Amino acid sequence: MTKETEADLTGVAPRVSPKAAVEEIGGRKLKPATLMMGHGYDPALSEGALKPPIFLTSTFVFPNAAAGKRHFEGVTGKRPGGAEGLVYSRFNGPNQEILEDRLSVWEDAEDALTFSSGMSAIATLFLSMTKPGDTIVHSGPLYAATETLIARILGKFGVKWLDFPAGATREEIDAVLTEAATGNVALIYLESPANPTNALVDVEAVAASRDAIFTGENKPPIAIDNTFLGPLWAKPLQQGADIVVYSLTKYAGGHSDLVAGGVLGSKEHINTIRLMRNTIGTICDPNTAWMLLRSLETLELRMSRAGENAAKVCEFLAAHPKVEKVGYLGFLERGENKRQADIYRRHCSGAGSTFSLYLKGGEPEAFAFLDALKIAKLAVSLGGTETLASHPAGMTHLSVADDRKAALGITDNLVRISIGVEDADDLIADFDQALAAIKA
Repeated sequence: MTKETEADLTGVAPRVSPKAAVEEIGGRKLKPATLMMGHGYDPALSEGALKPPIFLTSTFVFPNAAAGKRHFEGVTGKRPGGAEGLVYSRFNGPNQEILEDRLSVWEDAEDALTFSSGMSAIATLFLSMTKPGDTIVHSGPLYAATETLIARILGKFGVKWLDFPAGATREEIDAVLTEAATGNVALIYLESPANPTNALVDVEAVAASRDAIFTGENKPPIAIDNTFLGPLWAKPLQQGADIVVYSLTKYAGGHSDLVAGGVLGSKEHINTIRLMRNTIGTICDPNTAWMLLRSLETLELRMSRAGENAAKVCEFLAAHPKVEKVGYLGFLERGENKRQADIYRRHCSGAGSTFSLYLKGGEPEAFAFLDALKIAKLAVSLGGTETLASHPAGMTHLSVADDRKAALGITDNLVRISIGVEDADDLIADFDQALAAIKA
């Protein structure tokens, strides 16, 4: 159907679209790092501006009344796919749409949505997928706020949960899903590597278990938080996940100057989540979206440098006499945990730059180490250009019950470290002097 015919039949002038994206040259599919420089944006639609302007407007003018009606059919869910044009900044906007197009490229996903924070992305996902009486099955541990949202908040509305440890075997996963299948399982939610222990989840085993136990419309989608390794070092959609969740604050933003979240997946699932986002207004704002577009251009460079630094730093830490162990994915091939090593080989293309450091001692030793750091900053979060260190048991996971923390390996001697893009030898010098501050 031509644009002229479409306009004749619907009474709606078609939206002016960007020129066709260049996604391959001479049969070669262009890499995400290349596509980040212009994918989804046509300078001709913005006065020739090389980079997208920031569209600071709350509402957009419709070309005619029929167009307004058709856009709202998409916004309200009467027609799948969302609005076909720009409507209102609670629903969509140019900066957010370009950003969502580019996020999809990294995971080769059909569609994507952006949110005001990682937790607003997770909350919108849960609200769109569950109802009272449903069960969420999840891996453990999860980010503490995610566990709180499931157990304490959704629990008040009759949503139940069951979990299995991050490193669970197929048999262990089967047992939990079989138990859960006596009710209505609305969602299987994973986090890999787990925060803060760095334990990997076998996504392929979860998908195989789900497919063996559930059929047809009863088959729950698998969603996974891919913040720690994605999108450079892990692509869970290739292992059987249906939905990928991000705190875009972390590596995607990467400069510790914004807060945002993202959800990627099939058009069917994204349409469901979009309807909830349109209703409760958890979309990312235009300025943050613009900043993320800037950050995505250097994503591969930043993550690669941080990953190289982490490998050097972890080699130093692993050999230090005041270190009990280092939970770094790059060491899995050397260790005794053959299952985790197998998951790593199948699921990951790199070890990342965030890891768990277990010091000899307890909270006093961990605090002494953290307080002595000079280059690394004592702060929560991860994936920024700077190196960060924190104490999960006393900070990010403080609200988790003590017995559950113990069961999940979140101990008082655990320090979580996110390596940045500084000089690796300078970081080693900093960690060396901080370890020296721990009294023997």
